Amino acid sequence: MRDMDTIREAVNSVIESLYNKQLVAHIERPDYHYGDFATNVALQIAPGLGRPPREVAQELAEALQAHPLFNEVSIAGPGFINMRLTDKALAALVTTVPQAQLDGRHYVVEYSCPNAFKELHTGHLYQTVLGDMLCRLLEASGARVTRTSFGGDVGLHVARCLWGIVDTIGGEYPEKLDDVDKTPFGRARWISDCYVRGAAAYESSEQTKQAIDTLNKTIYEFHASDDHQSALAQIYWETRQWSFDYFEAFYKEIQVDTMRYYPESSTAPTGLEVVREQLAKGTVVESEGAVVFRGDETQHLHTRVFITSKGLPTYETKDIGVIWLERQEYQFDHRVLITGNDQKEYMRVVFAAAEIFDPSLSGTMTHITNGTVRFGDGKKMSSRLGNVARAIDVVNIVRDKVKELVSDPSLTDAVALGAIKYVFAKYRVGGDIAFDIDETVSLAGNSGPYIQYAHARACSILQKANQKGAPIHTGSFDSTERVLLYKLGEYTAVVEKATTEFAPHGICSYLYELAQAFNRFYEQSRIIGDEREAVRLSLVETYRDVLASGLAILGIEAVEKM
Repeated sequence: MRDMDTIREAVNSVIESLYNKQLVAHIERPDYHYGDFATNVALQIAPGLGRPPREVAQELAEALQAHPLFNEVSIAGPGFINMRLTDKALAALVTTVPQAQLDGRHYVVEYSCPNAFKELHTGHLYQTVLGDMLCRLLEASGARVTRTSFGGDVGLHVARCLWGIVDTIGGEYPEKLDDVDKTPFGRARWISDCYVRGAAAYESSEQTKQAIDTLNKTIYEFHASDDHQSALAQIYWETRQWSFDYFEAFYKEIQVDTMRYYPESSTAPTGLEVVREQLAKGTVVESEGAVVFRGDETQHLHTRVFITSKGLPTYETKDIGVIWLERQEYQFDHRVLITGNDQKEYMRVVFAAAEIFDPSLSGTMTHITNGTVRFGDGKKMSSRLGNVARAIDVVNIVRDKVKELVSDPSLTDAVALGAIKYVFAKYRVGGDIAFDIDETVSLAGNSGPYIQYAHARACSILQKANQKGAPIHTGSFDSTERVLLYKLGEYTAVVEKATTEFAPHGICSYLYELAQAFNRFYEQSRIIGDEREAVRLSLVETYRDVLASGLAILGIEAVEKM
């Protein structure tokens, strides 16, 4: 059964029977020593009945006591009703499979969004991990999910980088690219150095700035004319592919699913077509040679340029293009976009424009913004020239720290990635992330390795047992067993809330609390060799499986030994 729904139905039916009233009772989980569930419904209906709430609560409690779900019903305070379920009913709440609340829904989730010709930094690492978690959360809740990503393969940053590449190899000689490191990460590092060179040159002289601005237009022309033959075009296309290969290699490195990548060059034509159609309709207007979307101060929307006076599409137009392409290709029911907090106001305008351009999009898009990753010293990651905290460096630093923690080298990657993903997941989305290496890689406290160790410990207990646990739904439970059972029964509600709120931190909090609850149970209840071994093993099995299910949603491997 589903906990809140089943309890609510029972309370609703009693209210209708006693008072001929139909309402949806509010049900909550109180602290365990009060009861398994509680309701304030007596306080809701008493004024309408013209009776004291406590008197109504007493009447409801007596009726609920006769219901087969409940073992004990009591009242507290001015009229709160606390309910304890029978052991059978409490056990029926426990499942390791989240409810398929989104069955039949198709989500497109766009995240990561690295630009070609640049390396992924720590912000990309966080956003990629967060996006993967939200996809897994939606999938666990029954949705069909398409993962997408969007980034710049055209634009000024590309022109700066291409200038730096040509300057580094001494001219437009595509054959010299054969001398560059053949590995994806080595090539990405080389391209990044070329970008730094070009970016510095852009600021150094007006002549170089003009040359790079001209190169920017030339790159757009490579796409418009499908030029793959000229020497400069060959350099562009090959190094562009290096970036795509690097993205794939990085996602494989951190064990997340690959996304369908939309380069800006592919979305710009669609976006331009849409914006020009809207220009004809008057939804956007010309202003000093540019095409702009007029903001609305009453809705706190500022004016944005969609096509420059030089006829080039801006980011706004490219973002419109990707929305239209994703809808055309996937016919999504809902689209989720993840960006940094700095994009919040910008995307408000893009979403508002998209919904004006096509009202059928209204209510089908959600923008989630994430905070900044800060190291233990409080410093944020910077993307200034030559001062970028590379994502792969963070992964390698954590790997080195994990090697000090685990004795089996084969566990290094699983524990390192578990540590990284968990520290990103445990903070509420939108706030900054404090990345302290010692707290992140620890077997104590609210950390990924701690939850992985809790799972491994449960596996060890089960391996030492001489029998299997009895089916959990057929047992009766003593007081210590019941406390753990109660906590296990919260899992589906936790996942449902995390899905509704796009908040995976709730799963982390729950897994940590569950591990602590199990530790208390283990301290108080002997398992192996006890006369209640079969019942307690069933609790250990369920505990192990709930941990594994929660870790899977976070994209973390549930290791069986540590």
